[in-house]
Amino acid sequence: MRIKAAVAHELKKPLVIEELELDEPKQGEVLLRLVASGICHSDDHVRVGNYPTPLPMVLGHEGGCIVDKIGPGVTKVKEGDHCVATWMPADHSCPYCVDGQSYLCDRGAGLLDGCMLDGSYRFHTLDGKDVGQMHYLGTFSEYTVVPEDSVVVIDNDLPLEKACIVGCAVPTGWGSAVKRAQVKPGSTVLVIGCGGIGTSVVQGARLAGARMIIVADINDDKLEMMKTFGATHFINNAKENLKDKVHDLTQGRGVDYAFEAIGTKKTQAETMEVTGKGGTSVFIGNESFFSESLPTSPEHFALWSKTLLGVLYGGCNPSTDVPRLLQLYKDGLVNLDDMVTKEYRLEQINEGFDDMLAGKNIRGVIRFD
Repeated sequence: MRIKAAVAHELKKPLVIEELELDEPKQGEVLLRLVASGICHSDDHVRVGNYPTPLPMVLGHEGGCIVDKIGPGVTKVKEGDHCVATWMPADHSCPYCVDGQSYLCDRGAGLLDGCMLDGSYRFHTLDGKDVGQMHYLGTFSEYTVVPEDSVVVIDNDLPLEKACIVGCAVPTGWGSAVKRAQVKPGSTVLVIGCGGIGTSVVQGARLAGARMIIVADINDDKLEMMKTFGATHFINNAKENLKDKVHDLTQGRGVDYAFEAIGTKKTQAETMEVTGKGGTSVFIGNESFFSESLPTSPEHFALWSKTLLGVLYGGCNPSTDVPRLLQLYKDGLVNLDDMVTKEYRLEQINEGFDDMLAGKNIRGVIRFD
């Protein structure tokens, strides 16, 4: 079938909206009709070359979809199911999955290759050249073919234009606070970066019972928005000294937990500096796969007994945590509605990237219907 998609052809160039040929789903695969797709910084990392990913590629890895057709052997979904597309198609049989860490599934080794699990491609140019799809998904497309394990079925009454961001941003941030760092009730928290992931960290920390949630960003409008999600204190770190301000708020102790949700060496270093003795820093953001060092001193570990955590997908398992987060949304405990700050048509995809990079959105979403 012929579909329309946003394709990255060259590094650091705008995405191109074009017609592609999309194959039928093969063994264990499903054809999805996209209703909405979130725009994430990871998409831009591919576009600019921070990830070692071959081009051309259909970007997008956060989708709210409807199952249009199932391939041979598919048993987990049926046609007409509403679903969230997630970028880790866990096989539920590798040692990590069996140990309850499906976000570390061995299938993740192929996330950046652009091909499907069998090594072949489903997207092609009209003259027959293969086109990759990001993280087995490629959700910047009217339709896509994905592994059935990339699909989490959700209730039909959930708005797909909101639920789509539970494919990446929400579990990554919420899980970083709740599952990876395991924020304790009554603790103090700092979140650097108020995008989709940082906002989700705030919501996770709030649900975990943190008494002080400090947010830092260079955009006053986004800082103001954070009141809606549970933040208690606000720092514009373009105008104020972050370390001094945090120490003022915590009587010189630093915070119990600090989350870096941007991915720059400067903010990573600041995260370690404002974490108190015995505290925990979590690096969520990623600047580039080609960085070879961490911007911090051994003194944080050897003298102050701090802990530095890495995190993938917030330590969440999509098959269980996506439904859990959507139930929290239904219960009014997780706010997805205000996280989606602007919607775009597919033809506006490059405007969406520009707005994201300018810090205008918490989460921008592409709408297809």
